[in-house]
Amino acid sequence: MVSITLFFFFLFSFVLFCFLLGNEKHSIQVASPQEDSEPTLQDMALLIEQVTGVPVPFQKLIYKGKSLKELEQPLSALGVKNGCKVMLIGKRNSPEEEAELKKLKDLEKSVEQIANKLEEVNKEFTSIQKGFLAKDLQAEALKQLDKRIKGTAEQFMKILEQIDAIAFLAQCDTIEGNIGQEMDKLQSKNLALVE
Repeated sequence: MVSITLFFFFLFSFVLFCFLLGNEKHSIQVASPQEDSEPTLQDMALLIEQVTGVPVPFQKLIYKGKSLKELEQPLSALGVKNGCKVMLIGKRNSPEEEAELKKLKDLEKSVEQIANKLEEVNKEFTSIQKGFLAKDLQAEALKQLDKRIKGTAEQFMKILEQIDAIAFLAQCDTIEGNIGQEMDKLQSKNLALVE
């Protein structure tokens, strides 16, 4: 664990602060992405991640003995004022963990893309069910949809195999859960095609 002390200085819609990481001293300016709003705890945590390499999920920010958890809150709403001290306790990922996290994020994007393709299949299937396609063309269209559904199921299975090869299984649970939901949708579509 790394302990970091943060010092804040407020200037209009951004926050200028310094913090210590080991023997290193950093000065950072936190600005809100929206012009008319104050910087939030999320804005600060993301900037700290960029500077220190401590990922936001592994950061514990403490102010006046209380853990700051409401990332969407403006810093001022949390009582963080000019000159106050905030402590960050966190853990950096090793290079191996960073590589695994990148793989995991890439797999998550793949799941989203495949889920979008599945949604397109769902729309086509619904239009066939509602009779928007001539009866003589429906059988061929359903065969094509069946092929696409099977291909999508195969893609999901390949992603699951890749997830199994990743070392951090705890963080893979979310992606596996998303794939499970999409697989359930696929199975229901396959059953509907059979009918």
